[in-house]
Amino acid sequence: MKCGYVSIIGRPNVGKSTLLNDLIGEKLAITSDVSGTTRNIINGIYNDEEAQIVFIDTPGVHKPHNQLEKIMNRKSYNNFDDVDVILFMIDAKSGFGRGDIFILERIKDKGIPIIALLNKIDLIKDKEKLLKTIDSVKDEYNFEEIIPISAGKNNLYDLVKSIKKYLPESEKIFSDDEMTNVSLKFMMAEYVREKILLLTHDEIPHTVSCYCEEYDDNGKSVDIKVLIVVERDNLKKIIIGKNGSMLKEIGIEARQDMEKFLNKKVYLETYVKTLKNWRDETKYLKELGLDLDENN
Repeated sequence: MKCGYVSIIGRPNVGKSTLLNDLIGEKLAITSDVSGTTRNIINGIYNDEEAQIVFIDTPGVHKPHNQLEKIMNRKSYNNFDDVDVILFMIDAKSGFGRGDIFILERIKDKGIPIIALLNKIDLIKDKEKLLKTIDSVKDEYNFEEIIPISAGKNNLYDLVKSIKKYLPESEKIFSDDEMTNVSLKFMMAEYVREKILLLTHDEIPHTVSCYCEEYDDNGKSVDIKVLIVVERDNLKKIIIGKNGSMLKEIGIEARQDMEKFLNKKVYLETYVKTLKNWRDETKYLKELGLDLDENN
């Protein structure tokens, strides 16, 4: 049996989390058009009769402009090593740009097979343009393979088949019933954060944080309470909305995703707290008795 680790890397918003969800068949990682949506390293475990593949979704790599972005880049860099294959995702419509070169320079000498994935080919109507993009990618580096895909919109059988060629023979790393490295509490909090980013658009910075304060599963339904943390009171007002309308909409849409994943009725409560710095946030979380390991 083939088993191994595969890191998915690329610029922000190139489709890494969408690809992970597509490969596993479940919504493990949230998605949005906001840069910095993915902050944590999320593993998705794929199983079939021939292989077990541990896909590692990483934060988008780009030139950092603040401390959070530096931390996110560092998390991604730490997951280049000790993997068997790197999937380097490139936006086929945008082409191979400076941001892609920035990443390639950091992975090309690792001695790890690199497969270039040209994503979002469904947005390219001109086949000639796609062929030129493929040629330009070929000119940049001797990739093991260059595979055009549309994450979330097409069958990825050929991609999985290609990955297997570069994996070692090994016993399974995880049991068949394991799907990811993150907790249910983390996923539920992330569903709320995704809806905040999607519904408030550019009004709320990606520094907004969500924590699952309560998760009570009685077998038939689940009671969930999620804390939303922002840095300024004006951001709190935006998330709550007029007469609580925005917070209600966020809750409705997040609950729908939760129920689909858990296959149970969910009763969701959300509230917003202004905590102006990380020290205040950490102190408040400790006061709540939150186990941060469960929320990561």
